[in-house]
Amino acid sequence: MPSPIPPAELEALLHQVLPDAGVTPTSLPGLPELRLWLLDPTNLNRAFAGDETRRLLESPPYWGFCWGSGLALARWILDNPERVRGRRVLDFGSGSGVVALACSAAGAQRSIACDLDPGAQLASAANAELNGLPLELAADFHAVQGELDLIFAADVLYDSENHGFLETFCQRAPEVLVADSRVRHLQHRRYRRVTTLHGQTLPELGEPLEFRQVTLYRGA
Repeated sequence: MPSPIPPAELEALLHQVLPDAGVTPTSLPGLPELRLWLLDPTNLNRAFAGDETRRLLESPPYWGFCWGSGLALARWILDNPERVRGRRVLDFGSGSGVVALACSAAGAQRSIACDLDPGAQLASAANAELNGLPLELAADFHAVQGELDLIFAADVLYDSENHGFLETFCQRAPEVLVADSRVRHLQHRRYRRVTTLHGQTLPELGEPLEFRQVTLYRGA
């Protein structure tokens, strides 16, 4: 079976940051049900020129990675499909869309990939097509219409400004699940630790082993 052709819009966006980089359809360890268009690692194992580093800092292509917490949460969803089946769900800060796609594969009635980054929206759409799964896209969380049953968020707490959404999530949906590899002891009156999951970021970034342990919190 021939390899799918990389989405032209996605590669054009990437080339604005890294002209020689590309995306490749990537199988995910521990998550064989899904594939994603991710950065081709062959272009990452080198020293970056000064102008490339500047562009990477200004416009990092977060959507070109499957972050460890997203991978772990997607696996958890597919292992517990009854948690999303028939429900209206939203993946906040969706990046590549892996969590929203897992919800769609698990039978969610409505699965929304929500991210401000236009690149993330393109990536989520391309990954939905790659997997043959339905997916809605949203740029503005506050503009999403209709009832939500469940909100997911993976690896978004690194930005302290996002902590304010924790309360907003609980006001918007009756259940919230937050997965994070860097926040071990979330202190919030509405959230409780559920379990610890295992994940890894792809392409490999050489992260410390401690960041492969992902804490899952439930808010209500």
